[in-house]
Amino acid sequence: MSLDQLKKDVCSAVDDMRAELLSLSHAIHGEPELALEEFKAAQRLTGAVEGHGIAVQREAFGLVTGYASEFGKDGGPNVAILSEYDALPGIGHACGHNIIATSGYGAAIALAKLGARLPGRVRYLGTPAEERFGGKEIMARLGAFDGCDAAMMMHPSNQNLITMPCIAIAEVEAIYHGKSAHASAMPYRGLNALDAVVTAYQSIAQLRQHIRNTERIHGIITEGGLAPNIVPERAACRFYVRAVDAHELAPLKARVQACFEAGALATGSRLEVHWGDTDYLDLKTNWPMATMFETNAAALGREFYPVKDLPPGYAGSTDMGNVSHRVPSIHPMLGVAPAGVIIHNPEFTRYAASPAGDAAVIDGAKSLAMTALDLMADAAKLEAARSDFAATAALSSAAIAKSREPMAHHHGGCGCA
Repeated sequence: MSLDQLKKDVCSAVDDMRAELLSLSHAIHGEPELALEEFKAAQRLTGAVEGHGIAVQREAFGLVTGYASEFGKDGGPNVAILSEYDALPGIGHACGHNIIATSGYGAAIALAKLGARLPGRVRYLGTPAEERFGGKEIMARLGAFDGCDAAMMMHPSNQNLITMPCIAIAEVEAIYHGKSAHASAMPYRGLNALDAVVTAYQSIAQLRQHIRNTERIHGIITEGGLAPNIVPERAACRFYVRAVDAHELAPLKARVQACFEAGALATGSRLEVHWGDTDYLDLKTNWPMATMFETNAAALGREFYPVKDLPPGYAGSTDMGNVSHRVPSIHPMLGVAPAGVIIHNPEFTRYAASPAGDAAVIDGAKSLAMTALDLMADAAKLEAARSDFAATAALSSAAIAKSREPMAHHHGGCGCA
């Protein structure tokens, strides 16, 4: 059977599932869950897979809310299709992961409906904890992408893009331990942990004047004391540190570490610094695959904004970057909101369950499924993807190793007397 006919059949399968896909998307959207707490979303998605007669492994690859399913032709190309489904604190699905979840699910099930005509294998993965903790990296370390020829997912945005510029990121928490005292009667008996946080925060703010325009440092104070009349004994902050890639991220992390240590030195507080177990890597877009996705989505009426025309510094971060350094990968974006509505904003949350968001579920599922078929049924396209990936494979190996180098979990600073 021709590739064109297979593509028509998976698109018809997605159309037949339209009501199911949108119901699932809205249900996940209506009950947002944070990273590693996506129990309802994971149950909905795994139950839906089983509802189509496909076996699924729950608690897959080390994550209680992760899952995996694999089916198709033995010996054929193996394509991983991914679903994310965690939300953001306070603003729910302002990154539209309900759309990511159901477009990935729809693509996988549509391909499964080809039965014996499927010209390869599909590994459908539920990958939780993208907003924090790097779920894909955790799963990758336990073999989630071993044997895969390619990996793909789709992300909603305020415009159609064949890829999203994504840079490397590290998460860090600093905790200061001071000494409590009456803030009026005996302040000299205390050590102010909040002052330590503020000093570190201000030091980082000053550091931001002297970093590259491709780098970012931003954070929040998570603990600041218990009452105004008590010298804060404990205070804490959490920051994200971003740079173009793992190699530029490492020295920037060291500079941020020095800012934390300055807060401890200035106040006499004891400092704990906890860097995340892994860094998110920059996204290594596989351009042959991205072109395939663009062609397939264009056939559905999607027009793409040129990535080269994006504003300087327009970039986020994703643990799909870690996947892209292991196997040929894409992370295209489909518009669900007007250009002025940005992700990680409450207004975007509304668009994630709007008619435009629903359209992205359907178009995303179709485009992913058709792109998977391109790789499975056209040996030249698969080889192009492999060649593009191989061109920088050595750099990717070095980046993965760099991302796993631990920063010292510093417990120094002046002791509390």
